[in-house]
Amino acid sequence: MIGKPIRILIADDDKNIRRLYEKEFRQAGYEVLLAEKGSEAVEKVRNENPDLVILDIRMPGMDGIEALGRILAIKNNIPVILNTAYTSYQNNFMSWAADAYVIKSPDLEPLRAKVREILVKKGLLPA
Repeated sequence: MIGKPIRILIADDDKNIRRLYEKEFRQAGYEVLLAEKGSEAVEKVRNENPDLVILDIRMPGMDGIEALGRILAIKNNIPVILNTAYTSYQNNFMSWAADAYVIKSPDLEPLRAKVREILVKKGLLPA
């Protein structure tokens, strides 16, 4: 990647998922920030200015839907991918504020592809 590294914030309460995603996205050349709670993700958006957020929905305390609203209130143009094991949240109108909704899977290719697609669309990566 040319210029400043693209910063991705990964917010998930599952430590193993955070580690897996961190490894995947660092190997792809991204700078990775981690949060294990929704409130921590909101603070990192406020203080560390990531370029994209991958946000789990079911987290203790502030869930991902509430965190999404707060994140967009801070930085309304930041791309957010909701990444969850649950399809039921797709019909929640707050989910529609996210740029994408990706179901968790052992195959990370759909998530990687969606990250790339959004970053290209935002002009942060070349097409």
